[in-house]
Amino acid sequence: MRAIVGLVAGIITGFIIVPGTSQGNAIGIAVMIAIFFYIVSYIIGKRLAVGVAKTERRKLATNGIFPFIFLLLMFMIFVYTGLHQGLAR
Repeated sequence: MRAIVGLVAGIITGFIIVPGTSQGNAIGIAVMIAIFFYIVSYIIGKRLAVGVAKTERRKLATNGIFPFIFLLLMFMIFVYTGLHQGLAR
């Protein structure tokens, strides 16, 4: 589930960041979108794990964080490059 949420967050971030956006603003936008979508995935994961033991629920916070981060970055770069490849010279 987190991998799919990371993919969606990366696509949205790739559409939001446009050429001419300063590097600091682009990083801030990417981080804020990532935090928002990660919190959403955490809430969904908690609701799905109603009958899970308490020790296993603690793992929900970190389970799938690396696929989330890498898919977010990969699809953000793919979408941004696909949309704006002819503009950067």
